Amino acid sequence: MTLESERVGRFARHIVLPEVGGAGQVALGQAHVVLVGCGGIGSPALQYLAAAGIGRLTLVDDDVVDVSNLQRQTIFTPSDIGKPKAELAAEWVRRFDLGLEVHAFAGRLGGENAAQVLSGASLVLDGCDNFATRLAVSDACVKLAIPLTSVAIGRFQGQVGNFAGHLPDQPCYRCFVGDAFDAEDCDTCAADGVLGAMAGMVATFGAMHAIRVLLEGHATLGEPQYGKLHLIDGLAPAMRALSIAKDPSCKGCSAVGAS
Repeated sequence: MTLESERVGRFARHIVLPEVGGAGQVALGQAHVVLVGCGGIGSPALQYLAAAGIGRLTLVDDDVVDVSNLQRQTIFTPSDIGKPKAELAAEWVRRFDLGLEVHAFAGRLGGENAAQVLSGASLVLDGCDNFATRLAVSDACVKLAIPLTSVAIGRFQGQVGNFAGHLPDQPCYRCFVGDAFDAEDCDTCAADGVLGAMAGMVATFGAMHAIRVLLEGHATLGEPQYGKLHLIDGLAPAMRALSIAKDPSCKGCSAVGAS
């Protein structure tokens, strides 16, 4: 596959980067990313995934826009209040770049439908707001052999990590959080508050981390850093990384590589 002339012009600043180049841009154009959650994480992440030229995007969210979303969910406007986020996000992509294929899934993911919705993805970026969905997504990614970029925020703390639990030597997201959170029990922005710029900083770091995975083998942007969790402190500000060990008893990925 080669880039059409108008696409070359659009992505010229990518192509001149030795770490990306023409081959890397073509790889991004061939990628399919499923974005779970179009809110505080998903909204700014989507803007940079689309801007990067990800060729196919599937957008998942079961919520509608509320006025309180507008200080951080940057693709929505007051006229969008009460409308489905997934469908509005897909409309935003179509306005932004006609060269991208986009699909909306205005529903909730769970164990019964996650594999069907995620099937065929090159990568899943999960920015949803509850552990039950996050774990269902993680388990489906392991079964489907899809890399997962997990992005989360709580007040001024962010977490970004790439997981590849389908690989024998790599942990999945469930290895990190365990089974205790198989429920709707995340803290909420409504209760704890969130600064819009903090959500944007963590989300765009997540988009960068996803692009790192998508370019593996096609460019020299660096290792995908599977199993390394980046902790972002927005108040200090500071960042540190932790290595997540594969849990040999994990019900999500322990069977991978087992004899």
